[in-house]
Amino acid sequence: MIHHWKKTLAILAVAALASVSPGTATAAPTGLTPANFRLQQGSYSATIAALDKVLPTAGFPDVVASANRTAKPCSAHAPAAVEAFCWQSEPGADDEGGTDWYPQGITSSADADPSGAYQGQTVIAASWYWHAGGVDRGDRIAFVDYSDPAHPVYRLVLLVLPTTNSAGKPDFKPVTNSSGDAVHAGGMFWYGNYIYVVDTSGGLRVFDLNHIWSVDTGGDGIGLQSDGSYQAFGYKYVLPQAFTYNASTAGGYPAFRFSSTALDRTGASDTMVVSEYNTETTDTHRVVRYPLNAADHTLAASTDGLVHGIEAYETGILKTQGTASVRGRYYASTSYSTSTAHYGSLYSYTARQSVAKYENVLQPYPEDLSYWPGRDELWSLSEDPGSRVVYAMRESPARLAAGAER
Repeated sequence: MIHHWKKTLAILAVAALASVSPGTATAAPTGLTPANFRLQQGSYSATIAALDKVLPTAGFPDVVASANRTAKPCSAHAPAAVEAFCWQSEPGADDEGGTDWYPQGITSSADADPSGAYQGQTVIAASWYWHAGGVDRGDRIAFVDYSDPAHPVYRLVLLVLPTTNSAGKPDFKPVTNSSGDAVHAGGMFWYGNYIYVVDTSGGLRVFDLNHIWSVDTGGDGIGLQSDGSYQAFGYKYVLPQAFTYNASTAGGYPAFRFSSTALDRTGASDTMVVSEYNTETTDTHRVVRYPLNAADHTLAASTDGLVHGIEAYETGILKTQGTASVRGRYYASTSYSTSTAHYGSLYSYTARQSVAKYENVLQPYPEDLSYWPGRDELWSLSEDPGSRVVYAMRESPARLAAGAER
């Protein structure tokens, strides 16, 4: 049952978005050869089994139940916002205003399972990357217990890369790129027991929720310590990278920039969309759709062993931070263009329909997008310290405002 305040918000959302007029529409996206965008699955990490033997495995419901940080309902600058919360803001644990970590990607248990819950848990998940100096701490995920939207609580879990140390013992280290910097983690989606995170120049990194390990919280080290304990910068839980999907292109196409991603459960079969962030008109601004395998929650490979795109477009949209697809309609969140308040903009288009822009209608510094079918909600989040909001917009009024048929 929808509470009265949610009904009121929904009515206000429709009215608000209806009053927003799109700017001049640009041409429809240009079709590209989708099969030229390729991904190849790597091997599953053998070190995970070795770490299973030396570290206690935590069940996902236990991780959610151990939430030790409190979010709070708040408001968002978005014309169809019906739900919103802000991160904890306390000395020593300031996720709302701190500058060490920045939030980027968003997904939910509705991606993980069509029921909307994963192992009985209703969860919003957000990726964060290390933004401070010193030892790079890589990436982490906030798992937000959203079973009671009026009282969201969460637990932060560090992402780690399983490895073997110089003594031949199973170990792990932070998730970083070839330069030793944190993976930007600009987009993510949750599919069964796997969480997919984009790696800007590499493709995708995949983390397995069947192997969440409890580690020692008594120190600030990382991996195996001299006393035999395993530490993770003080985090209680770590989630390991299980395998990757490495990207390549053919047909003369330049390399794809993996900036954001989303799961689409609204078509005839499950698919993944990825988009790229670029700032100049001379850059590429592409979106590609890939097939998924619902049986084992991996990407669906062709007979050549590669996963080929099944839909691809040049959109012409600059500064794309997130893209989601809902029943054939694409949405894109973009960084500010004309607002001194740094508001974000929302774009809407289809394969054949021109691109409509709703300027400065999103929370400042917007990031990834994710669709929750059972709630008819587009979820997003913002990254700027002091105004970090996680929020949901009704997809129905967004679609109607774009002039699309339901």
